[in-house]
Amino acid sequence: MNLSKKLLITTAFGLLLSSQCAFAETREYNLVVENAKISINGRTLKGMNINGQVPAPKLEFTEGDDAIIHVKNVSSEITSLHWHGLLVPAEMDGVPGLNGFGGIKPGESFTYKFHIRQSGTYWYHSHSGFQEQEGVFGAIIIEPKIKDPYEYDREYVISLSDWSDEKPSSVYRKIKLSSSYYNFKQRTVGDFFDEVKEKGFFEAFSERKMWNEMKMTDRDISDVSGYTYTYLMNGENPATGFKALFKNGEKIRLRFINSAAMTFFDVRIPGLKMTVVAADGNNIQPVTIDEFRIGVAETYDVIVEPEVNKAYSIFAQSIDRSGYALGALTFDEKVIAQTPQMDAFPILTHADMGMGGTSDNNSEHDMSTMETQKPTMNHSMMGHDMSTMNSNQKKEIPITKLEESTGVQVDAVAMNPQYRLSDPGVGLRNNGRRVLTYADLKSLTPTTNDKYPDREIILRLTGNMERYMWSINGITYKDAKPLEFKYGERLRITYINDTMMNHPMHLHGMWSDLETGDDNYLPRKHTIVVQPGSKISFRVNVDAKGSWAYHCHLLYHMTDMFRKVIVS
Repeated sequence: MNLSKKLLITTAFGLLLSSQCAFAETREYNLVVENAKISINGRTLKGMNINGQVPAPKLEFTEGDDAIIHVKNVSSEITSLHWHGLLVPAEMDGVPGLNGFGGIKPGESFTYKFHIRQSGTYWYHSHSGFQEQEGVFGAIIIEPKIKDPYEYDREYVISLSDWSDEKPSSVYRKIKLSSSYYNFKQRTVGDFFDEVKEKGFFEAFSERKMWNEMKMTDRDISDVSGYTYTYLMNGENPATGFKALFKNGEKIRLRFINSAAMTFFDVRIPGLKMTVVAADGNNIQPVTIDEFRIGVAETYDVIVEPEVNKAYSIFAQSIDRSGYALGALTFDEKVIAQTPQMDAFPILTHADMGMGGTSDNNSEHDMSTMETQKPTMNHSMMGHDMSTMNSNQKKEIPITKLEESTGVQVDAVAMNPQYRLSDPGVGLRNNGRRVLTYADLKSLTPTTNDKYPDREIILRLTGNMERYMWSINGITYKDAKPLEFKYGERLRITYINDTMMNHPMHLHGMWSDLETGDDNYLPRKHTIVVQPGSKISFRVNVDAKGSWAYHCHLLYHMTDMFRKVIVS
């Protein structure tokens, strides 16, 4: 190629960029956070909202826009807003105590300004106290510059949440005093005798002994249940129900957001297949399924093709089967479908707690190479079958040793944690339905040339369920040193979950590239669910300077299962 042609191409490219910048729009919103009276179950109670509504107003942008969001606080508490999953400057991330941001005091205002660098389904919420539980959350929808590669005729946002008529501080106090306060599915003496009949005395006794030694039970599925929660879909309880209308022949895009404080939901539309096209705002290779589990703070986009003159239930049952959120996909708002029966209450197993089990054959992680069998090997290789990596990736990854602690704050350690990427999770196995798993997630665009990690850190998710204490590596946030990331590095983070709870882990400011076994199509996520007794890993390009929050997104875990990340 001669020089003139090179210059012509360069000039054209520059003009293209200039034109894109020239046509970038500024989208401006005014949001007012206020104390409010909220009625969900026929009682009018004190809560909070934004612009007088729960969920808060949907914020809409196009990739490339400049966002200006004025937030006025007329409530009686310091507040804040965090743009979950959005890549924003550190000082605009909205976490009080980081980057010089102290929150928005009562009577004051703050203006968030940032450039929209992505597209997809996201959400925003307060990062102050328990305000998210009280109603301070809403959806963010960002249209791409280039049209999505799939067709649909109309779309709906489906925001799932949990609401309690109790004050969030009261709920927290009760589970701190007694972690099983809201769990009415605990085992009884009668259950033990039933197990003896089914399994024999020795096996039944051994299982019960194991759980007692860990100071846990196999029924510890959710901290807070439908005993106090009402599960909502777009702010509607199951009795009123959200309705999404369609016409004959239409394809419908449903943007699911789990904006709950503490609840995982298992979502299905009986009689209708769902094609998952995006996870956490990022397009994936389409996967057709019957059901998916959505962790707190995750988002999934699905496309459905309902038949004419039929009504379908949009059914989202809580992971502990203590209740459900309900909506309808219907051709006529007066016609709704029959509500499905909830599934049986799930029960944890030894394998769920990392006490046994087999490897995930659909992942890259070959458990035959477990470090327990070869103590001298580099921990960074535990479970990673290097045969799937190209020649320039076949190298050891140094591990940065982090401080760890044991004691009363750690009541169990997973002795044999598994990579369970193709495991749908407790309560969803072998239910006769095609359930989405992390192994199904493949980026729509290739990631073949992504840099292999420079180093690895291992984070153990730890806790004491009996005392309701949560931590990372056995250390609570107040006693922990910040995590230090180096700007420009490619980092692998491996989670090991030593607890009985699913933990939705969220790193602010940077993408998490989930290691699913196929380096060619690593899916990008902002929230990663770590199953009980399991391990999972992801890679992150450290490309955003500043101080960032890193935490479990279960609201009542967040205070202690939290780290400050410093990127320099």
